Amino acid sequence: MTEDTSSPTPLTLLGTGAMGTALARAWLAAGHPVTVWNRTPARAEPLAAEGAAVAGSAAAAVAANKLVIACLLDDASVGEVLAGAELSGRDLVDLTTGTPGQGRARAAWATERGARFLDAGVMAVPPMVGDPASGAYVLYSGSSGLFEEHRDTLAVPAGVRYVGPDPGFAALHDVALLSAMDGMFAGITHAFALIRGEDIAPREFAPLLVSWLTAMAPAALDTADRLAGGDYTKDVVSGLAMQVAANATLLRTAEEQGVSTELLTPFMGLMERRLAAGHGAEDTTGVIELLLTGDAQGLSDKP
Repeated sequence: MTEDTSSPTPLTLLGTGAMGTALARAWLAAGHPVTVWNRTPARAEPLAAEGAAVAGSAAAAVAANKLVIACLLDDASVGEVLAGAELSGRDLVDLTTGTPGQGRARAAWATERGARFLDAGVMAVPPMVGDPASGAYVLYSGSSGLFEEHRDTLAVPAGVRYVGPDPGFAALHDVALLSAMDGMFAGITHAFALIRGEDIAPREFAPLLVSWLTAMAPAALDTADRLAGGDYTKDVVSGLAMQVAANATLLRTAEEQGVSTELLTPFMGLMERRLAAGHGAEDTTGVIELLLTGDAQGLSDKP
């Protein structure tokens, strides 16, 4: 079942912060009737001028439409805001940033109250919302029926990617991607620290850095292939033994440049541990095993 795209679906949006406002404007621009609510009413007033209906309470906003979208501060805020609302028969989509465990718990909470539920992870910042060329997308997990029925509406502000019926998967994908981004930012930070104070213009260095990181990014595909196949030595070009030996040059260069190595040494330490365990022919895929707790290790061993 899908929506009748000839008549834009009305929806309720709870939360009109920077992201909520961007989402609301995208839906309004596409002709969707939008009811909004915000804990601080003044923050919803600009949207009223653009055609949104402003509800006096969260419960009234929920009552206005079947499709209810929450974009609030945190998971606790979702529970507080919806505590007095009648959710039976509603389709609740939670765009609030949270953890996989919170997504699963919120799904059970919504189901107990008679609502279908989708959790979401927004892979965008507000300026990217509503711009098809920005590459923005939102990860969804939970009720497949809800997703299919409202796919066209959900796709208005940003691309949509359904990652499975487990309500925790959207948050898990979101945090995994953000964690990789943080690691990249750490590398960028260290790289610029190395050239700081030298006669190297950051603006001239930056394109080299971007092109190098872009060239290296497909290594994630090789890691996935090795994890799936279980052979961490498959098609390895730079083995762990070689990489650990090369780390000495990275550390020595940082010392010469007067740069702290604190962004590098945690990962290097893991590489050394894996090498010491006799895995010099692998690449860094095996380091993943060192990051898993006992429970996670057990799960990873399952076919």
